Amino acid sequence: MELFDNWFGLGGSAEAFGRYAHYLAGITWIGLLYFFNFIQGAAFGEMGDAARGEALRKITWRTLWWFRWAAALTWVSGLWILFAQDRLFDNMDYWKTASGMGIAFGVLLGTTMAANVWMVIWPAQQIAIGSSVSVANGGEADAEAPAAGKRAARASRVNTLFSIPLVFFMMWPSHFGGNFGSPEGSTRAIIWLVFAIIWIGMELSAVGKIGGYDGALNRIVLDKHQDTIKYGLAITAVLYLLFEIL
Repeated sequence: MELFDNWFGLGGSAEAFGRYAHYLAGITWIGLLYFFNFIQGAAFGEMGDAARGEALRKITWRTLWWFRWAAALTWVSGLWILFAQDRLFDNMDYWKTASGMGIAFGVLLGTTMAANVWMVIWPAQQIAIGSSVSVANGGEADAEAPAAGKRAARASRVNTLFSIPLVFFMMWPSHFGGNFGSPEGSTRAIIWLVFAIIWIGMELSAVGKIGGYDGALNRIVLDKHQDTIKYGLAITAVLYLLFEIL
C-alpha cells in the first residue's frame, strides 16, 4: 500500500501519521486551553461559590483529562515527526535556516507549554478541585487551594501567550520561512537572543520566579486574556520583523 511505502524519511508515512496525530491532538489541546482562558475564567467570575465548585467538579475535572493527554500526544507526535524526518538530523545546517529556526522556536515553546500542563497546571488543579470536593462532602477547604488556583491560572495564561507565536512559527516553514533562506550568524544570534529573553522571562515570571505571581509583568501581560492576546500577537510580529529587517 502506498500509505506504508517509504516509512521513514522526509515525506514518508511515519511523518504523515505523526502529522495527523499532531494536528488532531494540537487542535484539541489549544482549543481547550482557549476554553479555559476565554470562557471558563470569565464564567467562573460571575458564579457563586456553590455553582463554581460544582462546575469545577463536573466540567473542569473532565475537561482536564482531555486537556493534559492532548498536550502529551501533541508533544510526543511532534518529536515523532522530527525523528521521522531523518534528513533534518543528517544535515544540521537546516537549523541555521529561517525555517529551521521557526521550528526550533515552536519546539521550545511547545515543550514549555506541555511541561506547564503536567508540572504546574494539573498538580495545582488537583489541589483546587480536591478542596472543592471536600467542601461539597461537608469537609474543610484545603488552605493551599487559593495559591494552587493562582499557580494554575498563571501557567495557563502564559501557555495562551506562547500559543500565538507557536502556531505562527509551526506554519512558518511551509509559508514564509523559505523566503528568508539562511540568515547570517550575527542575525541568528540577535533573533535567538530576543526570543530567549521573551521565552525565559515570561515563563519565569508566570511561575512566580520573577516578582512573584502578582508581579508587574504578570499583571500587565497575564491578568486579562485580552492583553495576553495582544502581547502574543506583538511577540509574533517582533520576531517576524527581525527576520525582515536584519
